[in-house]
Amino acid sequence: MTEAWGEVRRVEAGELSVGYVDAGPANGDVVVLLHGWPYDIHSFADVVPRLTDAGRRVIVPYLRGFGPTRIRDAGAPRNGQPAALAQDTLDLMDALGVQRATLAGFDWGARTADVIAALRPERCAGLVSVSGYLIAGQEAGRAPLPPSAELSWWYQFYFATDRGRDGYDRNRRDFVRLIWRTASPRWHFDDATFDRSAAALDNPDHVDVVIHNYRWRLGLAEGEARYDEWERRLAANPDITVPTVTLEGDANGAPHLDPSVYAARFTGPYEHRTVSGGIGHNLPQEAPRDFAQAILDLP
Repeated sequence: MTEAWGEVRRVEAGELSVGYVDAGPANGDVVVLLHGWPYDIHSFADVVPRLTDAGRRVIVPYLRGFGPTRIRDAGAPRNGQPAALAQDTLDLMDALGVQRATLAGFDWGARTADVIAALRPERCAGLVSVSGYLIAGQEAGRAPLPPSAELSWWYQFYFATDRGRDGYDRNRRDFVRLIWRTASPRWHFDDATFDRSAAALDNPDHVDVVIHNYRWRLGLAEGEARYDEWERRLAANPDITVPTVTLEGDANGAPHLDPSVYAARFTGPYEHRTVSGGIGHNLPQEAPRDFAQAILDLP
């Protein structure tokens, strides 16, 4: 499979067989771009050329449960906890011989990048995180929010039920189209754009990984014991010391915090940018120039 901006390759990395794009000069400074749910690598289609033109080597993996990426062991848990996704990224970097990279992402991808920046800063040269500091342990997820905030998380509670799991499985595309529209209410994407990314939902692990991710956040599903030490450290909300730019769209319809709430968690060189023009949750695809520039501006 080949995109205009790069060939989709495959590599065995940790417990995954990862589908990924590797574009730009092989000797360039490495940038790893991490997508969110329910999106895919096409969120970065217009970001990658901007970075490769600037001399960066850009690696864009499909996360576990998306596109051609597969969990290799049929009996392994379809684990969606953030620590597992962070380990996936480190395993991919190891498989490709990348010791250190700038990490940039949104939604699940931003959470993944935040975890690595906090716990393995020696692997992270810099961070671009849409919606900022997204680290939270299970205990925080159990704490109730004000009703208006809980309303924004309606799908999380839907996923907590067997009916919700079955509904998502049977209606993946309709469900995801609704999320795209509510999370980015001023992004007027066309059917071709949607269909290109929606194909990534056909992964056989997709539903199990997604449901586990949201049930784990509420304390309704167990994680894997091998991540217990990481989770203990993440529950303490560790500071992020690597150079960071956080981004927020001015029309993000997904749940997100005001930057003033998390700014103090970034104790290294830090800047926040709000991207205007009706930009929603899928910021890299809606504002690729701003997303790419944030990466290039990191010290």
